[in-house]
Amino acid sequence: MTAAAAPLLCHAESNLQSGAGSPLTATAHVDFQITIPKFVFLRIGAGTGTATGGWASNGTIDLITFAPAPATVGNGVALAGSGGDLTGGVETAVVVANQGSVTLSSTTLGALNDGVGDTISYATIQTTSHKLTTAPMLKAPALVDGGTSTLVVTANGKNKTVQRDAKWTYTYANATTPPGGTYGGVNTNNSRVTYTASVP
Repeated sequence: MTAAAAPLLCHAESNLQSGAGSPLTATAHVDFQITIPKFVFLRIGAGTGTATGGWASNGTIDLITFAPAPATVGNGVALAGSGGDLTGGVETAVVVANQGSVTLSSTTLGALNDGVGDTISYATIQTTSHKLTTAPMLKAPALVDGGTSTLVVTANGKNKTVQRDAKWTYTYANATTPPGGTYGGVNTNNSRVTYTASVP
């Protein structure tokens, strides 16, 4: 009984037409469905994926460092950093989404500090976007002390997609002479910037 009923579970269609006259026409139908998941991808630094594919999670967090020589501290000449996946204080930045415009933000817990009360403001670290690939360039949200800075990455017309990238170059303004010490570090003394990409 089970074997006999099994074919009835298949939702295929057939149509038999017969008769002495002509022409004869038989029709059958097939329905199709494609389900595309809603997603957002963000890469800052040594992640995995580009604006056009290869997206995957990667837990690597880069460290950008600035170390002016004693004779140049506070001379007002912007200082290039070290580190970053592209070296020289430069990070790969990529955002991809398929659900409309993306809200991109940067958040810190406060100014960089040395653990004994001295601080350097995140306002002294500038982020400059440069072209990376043929994709539209991704601008960077500013860095602020103990808060969130936000910008909107506009979707591409009717298809609601965002595919942008850039080389983000970090520089230290070096316009003041702070007390000697190490400000920030690896997830210490307010060193970590959290970038967030969100879609509706």
